[in-house]
Amino acid sequence: MEEKRKYPRTETDEPAYVSSGGSVMPCVVRNISREGAAIDVDNPAFVPQHFRLVMAKDSSIVHECRVAWIQKNRIGLTFMMIVEAVAEPPRS
Repeated sequence: MEEKRKYPRTETDEPAYVSSGGSVMPCVVRNISREGAAIDVDNPAFVPQHFRLVMAKDSSIVHECRVAWIQKNRIGLTFMMIVEAVAEPPRS
């Protein structure tokens, strides 16, 4: 299968948060590139079309995202821009 991405993906297993409208949901980033990422969530029905992806290890890394595709519990994201974190997500 031919790779169509402009930027290579980096495989990872990093905890993060889906943040939108004051609600926060844990997720796991499975791969990431300059343009987007793939995340796993417990229930994709609760993930809005546009949200912020906040990395758990460094909450200053925040990506403004939109959903590109959904396959079972995996969601493909396109990064809209990088923004500064406003508040730190709750720690579990």
